[in-house]
Amino acid sequence: MTELPAPDAISANAAEGAKLVCRNLWKLFGPRARETLAALGDAATPERLAASGLVPAVRDVTLSVREGEIFVIMGLSGSGKSTLVRLMSRLVEPTAGEVLFHNRDLLSASDAEMIEIRRHKMGMVFQHFALLPHLTVLDNVAFPLDVQGVPRAEREARARKMIALVGLGGRESSLPRQLSGGQQQRVGIARSLAVEPELWFLDEPFSALDPLIRREMQDEFIRLQSVLKKTIVFITHDFDEAIRLADRIAIMKDGAIVQQGTPEEIVLQPATDYVREFTRAVPRAKVVRVATAMRKASGAEPAGTISARATIAEAAPKFLEGATALRVTDDDGRTVGHLIREDVVALMLGG
Repeated sequence: MTELPAPDAISANAAEGAKLVCRNLWKLFGPRARETLAALGDAATPERLAASGLVPAVRDVTLSVREGEIFVIMGLSGSGKSTLVRLMSRLVEPTAGEVLFHNRDLLSASDAEMIEIRRHKMGMVFQHFALLPHLTVLDNVAFPLDVQGVPRAEREARARKMIALVGLGGRESSLPRQLSGGQQQRVGIARSLAVEPELWFLDEPFSALDPLIRREMQDEFIRLQSVLKKTIVFITHDFDEAIRLADRIAIMKDGAIVQQGTPEEIVLQPATDYVREFTRAVPRAKVVRVATAMRKASGAEPAGTISARATIAEAAPKFLEGATALRVTDDDGRTVGHLIREDVVALMLGG
C-alpha cells in the first residue's frame, strides 16, 4: 500500500520545482465559516462542520503542481474538484489556507492584481464552451487579447496561430453555430491559449462531447501538450481519461484528497478502500507506462518507435506486426530505451 507523505512534509517541499502550491486549503459554505473553522481546529470533522450549519466543499487540501506537468484532479460528482480548481484561481474565495503561485500567496493579492494575473498568467477552459455566438472563430479566439488591449494586428496574428495549432485553419470566418461540438471546444482551447498562459486550468473540458469526439480531443490535447509543455490542472470524473492524460493524479472524496500519485501508483498501490474500488476494473496494461517497462537501450536500434508516455496497451498492437522490440522516445524524439516484446507479454499475462 502506498504510504502518503504527511501534509507537513508536502508543505515543506512542495514549492521546490512547483508552479502552484496549495497548503491546508479549505472552503466552507455557510455563516461564520472562518471563525467556526478556527475554533474547531483539528476537530473540524465533516460531522462537526455540518452540525455548525456549514457545508465543507474542500477540506484541508495540500498539493503541488510542478512545472510542465499535467496534474489531474478527479472524483465523483460533488467531491469538490471543481470548487478546488476555482480556489486555485480565486474565482471562489478560500475560507482558509494558502495558494502559492511562483511562491507568492494569491490570497494576499488585491482584486485588481488577481484580474491581471488571470488575464496574463492563467488560461481556463470549462465544460461549456461559452463562445460568443455573434463573433467569428477568429474574433472569439482574439477576444481575451482585445480585453488586454493588444493591438488588432498583433492579436489577430496570435489568434490565427492558435487556430492553426488546434487544427482549425481555414475556419477563421465561421460562426460557432456552424461548427461541431468538438470544433467549438477546439475554439475554446485556442482562446484560452491565446494569452499564452503559464498555468492552464481545464474543468471537465471534454465531458459534454460524444465518446468518439472525446477520444479525438484527448489525442489533440496530448499533441498540444507535447508542443507547448504547459503546466496544467485538469479536472475530470472519468478515470480512463485521467490515466490517459495525467502525469500525476489526486483523487478527491467528500472535499478531501484521499490519494496523490502517478497513475501507476494510484492503480497498483491504492491507499484506501475507496481508491481500490475506484480502480478495481482498470486493466493494468492501460496504466503502466512504456517508460516503466522499457529496458536500457542496447544493440541495434529497432525500426519501430513508441512514446515513453504511451501505455503498454497502446504499445502492444505494434508487436502484432512482427516486431520484437521498439525504440522508446521522449517528447523530443530522442531514444530513451527499448521496449521488449517478452516483457510486454509477461506484464499483460500477469494482469
